[in-house]
Amino acid sequence: MVFKYSVVGLAVGSALMAMPVMAEAPNDANIERINVTGRTFNDYKVGSASGAMRGDIDLMDTPQSVNVIPDFVTDEQLATNLAEVLVNDSSVTAGTTRWNRQVFSIRGFELDSGNGYLINGHQQWSHYVQPIETLQQVEVLKGPSSMLYGQSGPGGLVNMVTKKPTYDSMLNLGFDTDGYGSTRAQLDAGGSLNDAQSIRYRGVLVKQDTKYWREYSTTDENQERDRWLGYLNLEFDLSDDLLLSVKYDHTQDKAGIDAGGWLDKQGNVIGERETVWDAPWAFTDNTVSNLGADLTWQMSDDWKVKIGYNDQQFNRQRFDSAPQYTEDPFTNGYKIKPFDRYDDWQHKTAYADFTGEFALAGMEHQLLIGANYLDYYYGQYIDRYVDVATKGTITVVPGQPIVKPDLDYHRDTTKSESEYKYYGFYLQDLMTLNEQWKLLAGVRYDEQKKDSVGGNSYAVSPKFGVIYSPMTNGNIYVNYSKSFTPQGAVTDITDVSYGTNLKPEYGIQYEVGTKWELFDDSLLLTAAVFDITLENITTSEKLSPPIGDYTDITNQGGEQKHRGFEMGAQGQLGDSWFVTSSMMFLDAEYHTGAGKVGGKNLDGKTPIDAPEWSANIWTRYEMTDNFAMNFGAIYVGERFADLDNTITKEGYVRFDIGAAYTMDIMGKDVSLRANIRNLFDTEYLDGGSDKMVTIGQDRNFSVAVEAKF
Repeated sequence: MVFKYSVVGLAVGSALMAMPVMAEAPNDANIERINVTGRTFNDYKVGSASGAMRGDIDLMDTPQSVNVIPDFVTDEQLATNLAEVLVNDSSVTAGTTRWNRQVFSIRGFELDSGNGYLINGHQQWSHYVQPIETLQQVEVLKGPSSMLYGQSGPGGLVNMVTKKPTYDSMLNLGFDTDGYGSTRAQLDAGGSLNDAQSIRYRGVLVKQDTKYWREYSTTDENQERDRWLGYLNLEFDLSDDLLLSVKYDHTQDKAGIDAGGWLDKQGNVIGERETVWDAPWAFTDNTVSNLGADLTWQMSDDWKVKIGYNDQQFNRQRFDSAPQYTEDPFTNGYKIKPFDRYDDWQHKTAYADFTGEFALAGMEHQLLIGANYLDYYYGQYIDRYVDVATKGTITVVPGQPIVKPDLDYHRDTTKSESEYKYYGFYLQDLMTLNEQWKLLAGVRYDEQKKDSVGGNSYAVSPKFGVIYSPMTNGNIYVNYSKSFTPQGAVTDITDVSYGTNLKPEYGIQYEVGTKWELFDDSLLLTAAVFDITLENITTSEKLSPPIGDYTDITNQGGEQKHRGFEMGAQGQLGDSWFVTSSMMFLDAEYHTGAGKVGGKNLDGKTPIDAPEWSANIWTRYEMTDNFAMNFGAIYVGERFADLDNTITKEGYVRFDIGAAYTMDIMGKDVSLRANIRNLFDTEYLDGGSDKMVTIGQDRNFSVAVEAKF
């Protein structure tokens, strides 16, 4: 295996390592202001998830299946993107990775880029590879969460919690590389900016140069990616009871496009596994910034008000070759349809939460009253390759260069735009009836306003849960929750239902689960059985015979049913042995009758990338105080690659292994780590359909060094 290094990456790494460090002595007088929430027992187990109940409520008091993936685990795995984090939860399955973005499903339902992802509880437009270096933990909230977050899918949400400022000075410098020559340099610093420790900061800088293993069909070049990330979070103690947090992050991410591999009718990869069908000049260039602020007022020991605002600006240029699928690209070549496109997304979100604890009618109450708001805008310029004779296509012959067409989105003065606003109001109460019983009740009202036909939408989302604790270290819970996704109106003028306002899609879940803390609360075991029905799926049928000028009719009688169960373990098994593991069984099926969805009859079919069985495990065994070994395995069962369920992706098991050694160099902790991903070089297919499937990476060796000051 040949190692190649990015000169820029090495230069940045050297510069970071050379930076001076100024440490301040801790101020004991301020120790009491550190707010420790949840029950953190070890590096693998986290006691609370802020996104599950919009507050720091213990997972044992949360009547919902939630998995928290801490940064300690993903740092061990040398994860570089959100997909490599979410493999630690088997209820999450990967979809396509085309256009330098990542798609995921929870419990078989695909997460929407606009409402499936949260950053510290704010909706995040997630049409790009999320920067995980800024994250303290990733929370997978399973099942409908519309009661707290508004429009969203029935499978769940991913809430990403960012790193917080520290009181004491800290500086971590890291550098990692792999067998393909990729490099990543990181700086993570924090501390107080004044003697009173009332102004604190946390900053992260990342420079990443990625060289992928796949090669373009017309050259011997590999796909590459260049990324910069900057993150700064400042906290101000305005008074003993008032805390202001201001956060800013900026991502610049440019990468060549790899829309994925192609599969034939038998599910075999067309051509070589390394082949990229996109042109080598195709790219996406993302510029993403988030500016936000949160203000927390601790009114008393029991009552708190928190308000927050975030402004996300996302600009992307996508110069795409758009290769067209063909089963035999080597005989007569294949077609591409190039275009140059500029996208402008703007997400402005705000919320206000009022929380408190009190006793009433013989019960203890944990009350939440709140509201949130989203202002969404999208604008697009596009310049397409136009050739009447070839209908806008260019023929590509593998092995021969592709001439870059003369395209520039600036030449098109027509900008397509869309926008909407929505508001939500919610009320939730977690009631402690006695030592054994807790009751959760909540309801939300939502209103979406959009300046178009059928643009306005309204919804009510309830949630109920009951927790029974037969012992102090375990419970059994049940919950009922509901999600909604607005659908707009029928816009096809040849449809009998033209102009009709469609009802939102509603996801309804019933879940029964249990949670147990064992070995002096150091190991958390969970299990859940769920039944989710997605209602009001829009279907269409051809009229036979047509009625005047109308040829189609749209209805909303379709359903999608997902049933299954999950199990998980997270924490410490012994003095030196840690584990995080999960598994899921899923039975997912469309029930659409004779109606068609997207032109296809899906009745009785299974969604793409919804395996019946999936599982994962990652363990750490500490051989000595300074040396530890890791072992991991990921199993994904057989999945369909097309909506007709005629093309199958085989199940696979991938094994990973790693080792870390920590030493003291001049009074500083320095850690060395080596990992091998896909130890046995298993050939497998990851997420995506038959026309854009992600090819599983072959065996790859990576090494990292980190110094803590």
